Amino acid sequence: MASTDHPIPRKLWEHPDPKSTAMWQFMQNANQKRGLNMQTFRELYDWSVGDRRIEFWEDMWDTAGLIYEGDYEEVVDITAPMDSIPHWFRGTHLNFAENVLYSPSPDNPSVRTTQHKEDDKIALTEIREGNTEVRHMTWGEVRKRVGLLANAFRARGVKKGDRVAVVASTSFDTFICFMAILSIGGLFSSSSTDMGTKGILERLLQIKPAYLFVDDWAVYNGKTTDLRPKIREIVEGMKGVPEFKSVVVQPRFPGEPADLHGVPRAVTLDGFLKVAHGDEKITFERVAFRDPFLIVYSSGTTGIPKCIVHSTGGVLISVMKEGRLHKELGPNDTVLQYTTTGWIMYLVSVQCLLYGSRSVLYDGSPFQPSPQAFLSILAEQRVTDFGTSPRFLHELQKQDVVPRSIFNLSSLRSVCTTGMVLSESLFEWFYDTAFPPAVHLRNISGGTDLAGCFGIENPLEPVHVGGCQGPTLGTKMEVYDSTIEDGPGRAVPHGEPGELVATASFPNQPVFFWGDETGERYQSAYYTRFPRVWTHGDFIQFHPVTGQVLFLGRADGVLNPSGVRFGSSDIYSVIETHFPEVADSVCVGQRRPHDSDENVLLFLKMREEHRFTPHLVEKVKGKIGEERSKRHVPKYVFQTWDIPTTVNLKKVELPVKQIVSGRIIKPSGTLANPDSLQFYYQFVEVEKVVENMEKEKKEQFKSKL
Repeated sequence: MASTDHPIPRKLWEHPDPKSTAMWQFMQNANQKRGLNMQTFRELYDWSVGDRRIEFWEDMWDTAGLIYEGDYEEVVDITAPMDSIPHWFRGTHLNFAENVLYSPSPDNPSVRTTQHKEDDKIALTEIREGNTEVRHMTWGEVRKRVGLLANAFRARGVKKGDRVAVVASTSFDTFICFMAILSIGGLFSSSSTDMGTKGILERLLQIKPAYLFVDDWAVYNGKTTDLRPKIREIVEGMKGVPEFKSVVVQPRFPGEPADLHGVPRAVTLDGFLKVAHGDEKITFERVAFRDPFLIVYSSGTTGIPKCIVHSTGGVLISVMKEGRLHKELGPNDTVLQYTTTGWIMYLVSVQCLLYGSRSVLYDGSPFQPSPQAFLSILAEQRVTDFGTSPRFLHELQKQDVVPRSIFNLSSLRSVCTTGMVLSESLFEWFYDTAFPPAVHLRNISGGTDLAGCFGIENPLEPVHVGGCQGPTLGTKMEVYDSTIEDGPGRAVPHGEPGELVATASFPNQPVFFWGDETGERYQSAYYTRFPRVWTHGDFIQFHPVTGQVLFLGRADGVLNPSGVRFGSSDIYSVIETHFPEVADSVCVGQRRPHDSDENVLLFLKMREEHRFTPHLVEKVKGKIGEERSKRHVPKYVFQTWDIPTTVNLKKVELPVKQIVSGRIIKPSGTLANPDSLQFYYQFVEVEKVVENMEKEKKEQFKSKL
C-alpha cells in the first residue's frame, strides 16, 4: 500500500495486450535462452543493468537486425570505468545510412535487401506550413538521390571523417544530405534556419566543415524570409577556415532556386550535383562501431556550445532498442515528429526509417494558420506516432482545441512529448478531454548528450499522472544525494529527490567533444561531480510505488530556500493549471555572495489582454502555498516582458539565475532572444527594485487624491 507521503497517482492508460508486444517477446526469449524467469518490466530492467547486463546487449544485438560485417570479440569490458568511455562491439563495422535505407537479409546480416523498404513504397512525406504543399518520396527515389549526392561528394574530394553541415529546414533535401555524407563515412551537423548568424558560426568554426548546405528561403509563421543575407554573413565568418570549400544553396521552393548573384563561394544544389554525372549507385563505407557520424551541440546558453560527437554503432543499437522494444515501431507506422533541424529530436524523424516506418517532415509553425490545420495532418496522413512538446499541448488546452472531437484519430497509437516537464494537469487533460483514451501518452526525457532517453515509455506498465513511465533498458540510472558537492556519491531511496546519474557505461555515451584534444571539457561536463559516474544535470526522483521517473527541473536550477530543495516545475505546474492569464513564467533561485540563504524569484509574462496586479501576485502565492507548501512560495513575484529561450523555444533558467545572483554573462548565439537577459540585471539589487515599486505605488496613490 502506498504511504500518505507518496500516494499512487491516477492511472490513465495501459496496454490492452502486453503479452503481444515485442518487449514481452524479447523478455521471454531471454528467459528461455538465459535460464531466467522475468515477468515484469522492472525485472527486465534490473537484468539489463545488473551483473549480467552483457547478456542483455548480446540479445539486443541479435534482435536489432542491423546490417554489419565482422564479429565482436566482447560486448564491452565491464571492468573499465565508464569515464574511460569503453569500446562496445569492437570488431564490427557498419554504416548508419545503409541501415536506414535498406534491411538486412534474413540469412546474412551483412547483405542488403529491400525487405519492408520496397522501392515503390513511400518513405518520406514533406509538408509545408499551412499544408499548402504535400509531397511524397518513395524508397527508390530516396536511394537514387542519396547515391547521386554521395557520388558528388566523392568527386569533390569529400572522404571519411570530413564534416558536412546544414542550416536548413526539415526537408527532403536536408534528409538526402544527411544520408549522403554518412554513406561515405563522413559526419553530419545541422542547425535550424532561425538560429542567428553568431550561433551558427559558434558551431561551424569549431567543427570546420568541408561544405555547408543552406536553404535559400525560410518559411515560418506566415512569413517567407530571404536567407541570402545570412548566407553572405556566414561565408564571411568562415573566411579563415581552410577546410571550408563552399556553401551549397538548396531551393526551398522546388524548381525555383534563388539567384545567387552576389553571394560569394556559393553553388546551387543542381550545380553541385553535376560532377556526379548522373551516377546514382550507392557505395557504403562501413565504419567501426565506435567511429563518429553525428555532431550535436549543448544548449550553450552561457558560452560557446560543446560539440558532442556520437558514435555510429552506439546510436544505432540504442535507437533500435528504443524503437523496437519501448516504442513498437515497424513498417506499418507513420511518424510525425514536430522539430527543427537544430534539435536532437530531428534524429527521431530520421531514425524511425530504420524500422521501415514512414516519416512526415513538417516545416513551419504548428499554429499557422491555426493549430487545427496542423492537427489535420494526423488524420489526413494517418499518423500513428506523433511527437510534440508540452508547450504545444498547453496551447491547445488554453485555446480549448479538442483534437478527438474534430478529427478522425483512429490511426493514432501514441503521442510523445519532451523538451520540458509535462504538467500533471496536461496528463489529465490529454486523456479526459483531448485525445482518444487508447492513445499511449509517452513522456520522455534524455536528450542531446546521449542521443537517446533516460526516462521513457514502456508497453508493460500503466501510464500514471506525471513524469516518465520508467527508465530505459540497458542504462543504469540512479538518483544521488544532491547535497553531496563532490567526492563519492550516495544513492537515495525511491521517493527522495536528487541528481540523475548513470553509474555504468552504456553504448550511446558520446565518444568525445570535437576540438577537445585533452578530453578535459568532456570529463568536466559529466564526471567532475561524482568520480566515474555520469551526472546528467537533472533533478529527479523515482516514485516508490509506480517506479515513475519524475523530472523536477534542471539540477543547476534547483531551488533551495532555507534548505528545502524543489524543482521549478513544481511552480510552473501551478501557474499553467490555474492562471490562464499568464502566457509564460520563469522561476529561479537567487544567491548573491552576501546572501546567507537563497531567495526564490518568479517572473510572470502576461498575455496581452491581461494586466499584472498586486491581486494576481497574492493569488499566485496563495495557490502555490496551497498546492505545494508555504516553503514553495516565491519570496518575490515580478512581471517580465520576455523570457529567454533557445531557438527551439526551450525555456532557459540558468542565465537568469546567474544574472540575478550577481554574475555578468555572455549569452551564446543559441538563445533565440539574447536581448531579453538585459531586463534581469536590475534584480541583482532586488531590494532596491521592490523599494522603487513601493515609491511608485505611493506616488500614484497621492496623484489620485
